[in-house]
Amino acid sequence: MPPAILCENLVKTFPGRPPVEAVKGLNLTVNIGECFGLLGPNGAGKTTTLEILEGLQDPTSGRVEILGMNWAGQAHIIRQRIGISLQETRLADKLTVREVVTMFRSFYPNGIEADEAIARVSLEEKARSYVVKLSGGQKQRLAVACAIVGDPDLLFLDEPTTGLDPQSRRQLWDIIKSFRDAGKTVMLTTHYMDEAERLCDRVAVVDKGQVIALGTPNELIARLGGQNIIEFSLDGDPALDADRFSKLPSVISARVQTGQFGLTVGEPHLALPALMNELQRAGQSLATLNTRHATLEDVFVNLTGRQLRDAD
Repeated sequence: MPPAILCENLVKTFPGRPPVEAVKGLNLTVNIGECFGLLGPNGAGKTTTLEILEGLQDPTSGRVEILGMNWAGQAHIIRQRIGISLQETRLADKLTVREVVTMFRSFYPNGIEADEAIARVSLEEKARSYVVKLSGGQKQRLAVACAIVGDPDLLFLDEPTTGLDPQSRRQLWDIIKSFRDAGKTVMLTTHYMDEAERLCDRVAVVDKGQVIALGTPNELIARLGGQNIIEFSLDGDPALDADRFSKLPSVISARVQTGQFGLTVGEPHLALPALMNELQRAGQSLATLNTRHATLEDVFVNLTGRQLRDAD
């Protein structure tokens, strides 16, 4: 059985002076039945990659296969087997929820009933409401209903929960989990690391158009060498370098950004007393101190030195 997505040496260059190379030889394989996360900062090439996989853009070079098929000769068949929810979906304000989903259902020879798609995203009570009357979270769930009404084998979701309140985010998480549990494949881009850790079987971290890390969330976090983070800031404006703390007991790596220090450590109970002693020797006092488990965002910062939400 071919993978759900195969992407080899993908390149996308936009004309300009100089030309902009948004994707630079990117390689990905997404297996059938998994939820795969594509992570990275704004400008990393995530959306461009997704649009090429969705058939919305042509690559400059490289090979792309979707469900064992290619866009050049089998575009119509591919479109019948995928669902897409873009970063922002604008739907007709004067149509009801049921009318919108029914319209999208008409695009596919096979699929599920409109009311079933509406029920899957928990919008039954809004079925007769006009789109203009929906909240932001309800509109996002409606967009997902439109993406799944054709009963796709592969679902693309581009930052589906951006700007949603916590309750709406969790409702969409349940929808995505149910879709994957039915044996379908999900490709997801997100800026929320808790979302990726909860939903994704594997993730690829993309920066400057290339995959710089690939694996399960736990595997990537384990590669840091330490499962815990100590974050602290100091009173005043101390001119201390992060390297000062890198040789403390159990410290794997150290960084500082905008006055906030971060230490990746294996055993906090060894690192914390040593940190206190080092600050005392330097004549410095703490302003804030926090310890927590490492996350995918720490993986990204460790790889690139930039926060995940920073623009490129």
